[in-house]
Amino acid sequence: MILFPAVDLLAGRVVRLERGDRSRVTVYSDDPAAVAEQFRDAGAQWVHVVDLSSAFEEDGAARAANDAAIRAIASVPGLSLDVGGGVRSLERVETLLDLGVERVAMGTPLVKDRALARAAAAEYGPHLVADVAARDGVVRVNGWREGTDLWLTELLGELAEMGFEHVVYTDIARDGMQAGVDGAAYRAASRAAGFPVVASGGVSTIEDVRALAALGPAVIEGVITGRALYEGTLDLREALAVLGGTPVPDAFVPASGTPVSDASVPGKEQPC
Repeated sequence: MILFPAVDLLAGRVVRLERGDRSRVTVYSDDPAAVAEQFRDAGAQWVHVVDLSSAFEEDGAARAANDAAIRAIASVPGLSLDVGGGVRSLERVETLLDLGVERVAMGTPLVKDRALARAAAAEYGPHLVADVAARDGVVRVNGWREGTDLWLTELLGELAEMGFEHVVYTDIARDGMQAGVDGAAYRAASRAAGFPVVASGGVSTIEDVRALAALGPAVIEGVITGRALYEGTLDLREALAVLGGTPVPDAFVPASGTPVSDASVPGKEQPC
């Protein structure tokens, strides 16, 4: 299983949101590549990046800052990069791959533009990931701001037919809340998709990681966690060991230290 430390980007800065709410942002670092290097040094082989500026359709300067950060992270030796957020065209997929990204996660077109999603899966195969988020079993799109009438299991059941081989499933109600994981939900998600899923949302302690690992590789391909690493409730090295990495004795605490809630992040007024 893969552990994906998360780097959420707003205007080039490392942040976390609570339940995807753009107005509830905490800034952790102004140097995304340095954060990624810390994760690499602790034993991580992958990093999951969310381009929040693109997901929230913010201005060009914010998106350009995120692209620069993505390129810098992709340049960190020994790391593979998975990126999602605002991927709504074949051109954007190509741009991210050119920046050095290994996997690109596409979400909104799975619902809004099935032809595009199928074309992307056919063109980019294993480099493309279905990015599915739901609250109370109902799919949400456009940076989680927009509800749909589509049930999670219904969409997951269509992914293989659309040509997808990988899926990230985010439980919005738990994301950024350190609220623990729902193992039964991931079992149901994997069963509906027909292949293992990457679990995202609420992974906050080593017990959460153990619970997901216990589901086995037929259910869980990987685990994404972010806030817990930055705030010290989950040790990255210990989590890697649980998921099959090499144990490292020293505890891992990101050098960015105590987070600071920052109302000066560009676009703070953007509604969720």
